Amino acid sequence: MSARRRVLSTRTGVRLALLSPIIGYNSMSQDKEHGSGGGQQNAAQNPRQSAQAGRVGTLTSEQEGTLKELWQNVLQVFVEPPAVQTTEKGKGKKFGFLKKKHEEDKYAQREDYQEAISTQSPEELRSIFWATVKCDDPDALLLRFLRARKWDVSQALVMLVSTLAWRSGRQHDVETLMAKGEAGAIESKDDGFMSQLRVGKSYLHGCDRTGRPITVVSARLHHSGDQSDDAMQRYTIYIMESTRMLLRDPVDTAAVIFDLHDFSLANMDYAPVKFMIKCFEAHYPESLGVCIVYRAPWVFQGVWSIIKGWLDPVVASKIHFISSTSDLEKFISPDRVSKQLGGNVDWEYKYVEPAAGENDRMNDSKTKDEISKLRMDIIGELEQLTRKWVEGAQDVTSVRNHTKQALRENYWKLDPYIRARTILDRTGVLSDGGHVDM
Repeated sequence: MSARRRVLSTRTGVRLALLSPIIGYNSMSQDKEHGSGGGQQNAAQNPRQSAQAGRVGTLTSEQEGTLKELWQNVLQVFVEPPAVQTTEKGKGKKFGFLKKKHEEDKYAQREDYQEAISTQSPEELRSIFWATVKCDDPDALLLRFLRARKWDVSQALVMLVSTLAWRSGRQHDVETLMAKGEAGAIESKDDGFMSQLRVGKSYLHGCDRTGRPITVVSARLHHSGDQSDDAMQRYTIYIMESTRMLLRDPVDTAAVIFDLHDFSLANMDYAPVKFMIKCFEAHYPESLGVCIVYRAPWVFQGVWSIIKGWLDPVVASKIHFISSTSDLEKFISPDRVSKQLGGNVDWEYKYVEPAAGENDRMNDSKTKDEISKLRMDIIGELEQLTRKWVEGAQDVTSVRNHTKQALRENYWKLDPYIRARTILDRTGVLSDGGHVDM
């Protein structure tokens, strides 16, 4: 058996027969199962959202082949990551991309990749990957990295693994951040984190005309001395992860509005801006749909001349400067523009404090373990099916799709046991089962 086939060979796992009652064979759509209120339904009717290229369901045969190649490499990382470097001529040719001099490695991700596979076990990287998937289609997650790296498999793999390292407990510990949540931040007296939520420096409200959830950033509320850089970074990741929970097919990106009303240079802080740019460009690829800079005063011109030099051209192309409510309404329906943004909708952000007992299910380790074990069974089955799919088996596509759906449904059963409730849960925007009402 060749080395490639050894990598792709089926490992011991749960047979499909054991999972069939869980997976089911009804062709129930995700929208029906998880409900996508208001703006998300509008998005499904929007042809620009329903026919996007390079997504699950719209791949060309060449793109699907590239996705399979990336899966092959990802599964290899889960077993035995490729050597960091080679010293003998001709050795390690398959993963020689680690030594290539690409045109740009803005965030030193090749170095992060090498460090990750040197210091973290294959099982650890596998665990982080599947925790990152959450309620997503894992194919869709990998496709984000491929599109961001112009369908270059080696660069997409480097970007993905460096992101797994970035999310791990050795760096930003994203899963612990979400498990701790707002109630945990209050308990640990993380005032720098909580003060930003309470004042409404950023908030999620409504959808734009294409159904993308909107995050509004009120720059006038930021003062660099009010919180540490670490608290600012935790807050930024928390908002981005919370937004992820609201994405439903075919909408896979978010809208961000930087409201610069009453902004002054006293509010300018370059460090969090750089961090946010890095998040979008390096670790949440293909997640930003549009960025609106709204009501910018003249003093922002000098600031922008600095910031635009940091931006990847693709990200920069998504930024729009607008100054009036009528221009804003080209992006957002008038019945969704709040008075805070100069519209007529009588809505304003008010932080709702955590309720007593809202995270009690997180203490139910028995149920959590049962659902988690089932999740690992489904993951094992999906990995087996993916290996067969990569090898060219024609009879696994349908079953594999059903298994991905089972994984998604399993996540929403597990969610209240691993993720602390947020203001989105307390205000009914996100509810049990993954239902979204925006």
